[in-house]
Amino acid sequence: MDSQVIYGLGIILAYLAGSISSSILIARCLQLPDPRRLGSGNPGATNMLRTGSKRAAAFTLLGDLLKGLIPLLIARSLDFDLFVLCLMGLAAIIGHMYPIYYKFRGGKGVATTLGVLVGINWILAIIWVATWMSSAKLTGYSSLSALVATALMPMVAYFMHLPMIVIYLTGAIAIIIIWRHQPNIKNLLNGKESKIRTKD
Repeated sequence: MDSQVIYGLGIILAYLAGSISSSILIARCLQLPDPRRLGSGNPGATNMLRTGSKRAAAFTLLGDLLKGLIPLLIARSLDFDLFVLCLMGLAAIIGHMYPIYYKFRGGKGVATTLGVLVGINWILAIIWVATWMSSAKLTGYSSLSALVATALMPMVAYFMHLPMIVIYLTGAIAIIIIWRHQPNIKNLLNGKESKIRTKD
C-alpha cells in the first residue's frame, strides 16, 4: 500500500479516536448523569469534576489524554514522519472538539491536547502541565489555565529549538483552543466563569 494512503488512513483514524467521548462513556458506566446536561454542558474532565466525582473526572482526563497519545504511539512504532504525527495529533484534537459520533458537538480539547504533546515531545508536555498547575493554583480557573498553558506552547517550542512543524502544530492548537474557549473568555471578562470545584 502506498505510504501516502497509509498516512491518510492514520490521520482519519486519529480523528475517529479523538471523536470518542470519554466523559459520556464513563458517565454511563458509573451511572452518572450525562455531562452534556450538567454544569457547563461540556463533555470533559472539568465538567465531570464540577458535577460528578473525582474518580469520574480522573477517568475522563485519562481517557481524553490517551485518545490523543495512543494514535501517535502507534504511528511512531510504524516510523511515521514527524509531519504526519503532527497532523494526526491535530486530527485527534479536532475529533474531540467536533466528534462525528455526537453530531460534531464535543469538548474543548484540553486533555487531548496534553496527550498529543506527550506523543510529540514529553518535555513540552511537562512544561504545559507545570504552567497549567501554576495558573490554576493562582487563579482557580481551569479554562484560564488551559488558555495560558496552550498559548505559551509555541514560544516554548521555539526556545526549545524544536522542529518548525512542532511550532506550527502548537500554534494551530493554541488558535483552536482559544476559539473553543470563546464562551469561557467572555465569562472570565464578565466575572462569571466558574472556578474549579470538586465533590466525592
